[in-house]
Amino acid sequence: MDQDWTAVGEALRSRLDELGMTMTELASKSGVSLTTVRELVHVLNTRRRQPRTLVSLSTALGWPAEQLGSVLRGRTLHVPTATSGDFASIHAELRDLRHRVEVLERALIDRP
Repeated sequence: MDQDWTAVGEALRSRLDELGMTMTELASKSGVSLTTVRELVHVLNTRRRQPRTLVSLSTALGWPAEQLGSVLRGRTLHVPTATSGDFASIHAELRDLRHRVEVLERALIDRP
């Protein structure tokens, strides 16, 4: 069975950048050792890994559990993207935050 560890490393690097997450944070969130995370991200050691390692990393990165396993085997998995409902809630939260900032700015301007 062909295993593309380089693709796994690229997927990990890309997702870490996308999320603004460090390898240390990923290790902590996934329960995978920092050494293993570094080896996978930098493709330093392509020894056989326990399937649960890739599952833990995928889950910690907000992907379906089988995402990195699929990448390893050269398969593309459909990862759901944000829906319009997600954007609506983000927009509502942003509107609320803008309102709060405006209230604070007015309070500072009116301050003696």
